[in-house]
Amino acid sequence: MERSTYNELTPKEKHIIEMKGTERPFSGEYDNFYEEGTYICRRCNAELYRSADKFDAHCGWPAFDDEVPGAVRRLPDPDGRRIEIECANCDGHLGHVFLGERITQKNTRHCVNSLSMRFIPASK
Repeated sequence: MERSTYNELTPKEKHIIEMKGTERPFSGEYDNFYEEGTYICRRCNAELYRSADKFDAHCGWPAFDDEVPGAVRRLPDPDGRRIEIECANCDGHLGHVFLGERITQKNTRHCVNSLSMRFIPASK
């Protein structure tokens, strides 16, 4: 995707998506949000997650146990302890993924910054 086709981001969104920042826990608009629909990348509009894969991990960030196939890239975090996740389409920072916690049957928890995503409600 050409950079010129990216959505305009606010300074807070740029901090999260481009500078790999993190929102404060329990502060994001999608943390305690459970409507039916799809979550897309705030920067490029690529589909990232479905509401059916969202769960309450009590971690302070929206949590998903699966992503749209091919939508998320996993990279070693510079801290050496975590796995960073980013949009596979535009490389925008989403958050981190944690494996083997046994919170869900898939043993996966994607902790995603609300500012990295937009929610699109399901058609009724």
